[in-house]
Formats: sequence, structure tokens, C-alpha cells
Amino acid sequence: MPSDLQLKIMNGVHRTLLTVTGGRVGNTFFGMPSLQLTTIGRKSGDPRKVMLTAPLIDGDTIVVVASRGGDPTHPAWFLNLRDNPDVEVSLRNGPERPMTAHVATPDERATLWPRVVSAYKGYGDYQKKTTREIPLVLLTPRS
Repeated sequence: MPSDLQLKIMNGVHRTLLTVTGGRVGNTFFGMPSLQLTTIGRKSGDPRKVMLTAPLIDGDTIVVVASRGGDPTHPAWFLNLRDNPDVEVSLRNGPERPMTAHVATPDERATLWPRVVSAYKGYGDYQKKTTREIPLVLLTPRS
């Protein structure tokens, strides 16, 4: 499992790559669109930014996976948006948009999970590595 430091370094490298290339490199990862998700820290109240991939985009809804590489604990960004679902999303290095995060219900997850694994089989491997059910998060435009 990646450590917190490794995850922070990977996020920093990804952001730098996007910035240096003007978004020409790094706006997809493993064939999936990348996005920057900004949450509000549940303890600090400060904005927290993380780079993620979007295995599914269905109209205005973006699906992200709280896998943390199959780690037994949820990623911090997931805990943050669970406490405060108002987030900002920059898809493929585009402008930030206000969105609302919604953790998939069991029925939604049952429908979406096979599509997520079809988009990137690594998510299925991550699920096999952990006993926790990896949550899916739906991001929709805030009205």
C-alpha cells in the first residue's frame, strides 16, 4: 500500500506535469480522465486537493473510486467529502466547477462497479486486497 508521503509525492508530480505541459500531458491516467478534487478538511477546515481518475463519466456525473490502492483504510479525501459533500472539481485540467459528492448507495454501486472495473481492471484487484468495500463517489454539478 502506498504511504501518505508517497501519495502526496505522486499528487505533486501529477500537478506539476499538468502545469508544465499546459495540460497536454497528465490529463489522462491508465486511459481514464484525470481530475483534481478539492475537499474541505474535516479537521482543519482548509481546502485539500487531490488528483484522481474518473473511470466513468455519465453526462454531468463523474464517478471516482475511493480505493487508496486497496488499503484497508479510506482515503482522507473520502472522509472529507463524506463530512462535507460540497467540492470543487477540475476535470482534465479544466476550470474548477462546484459539485456535490454523493457516496453511491448499495444499489448504485452494484450497477456501477462492473462498469468501473471494465474501465480499469486494477480497481477489481484493489478490492481483492482489502476487506473493506471500496466506495464509489458520484460527483454532480451543484445547483
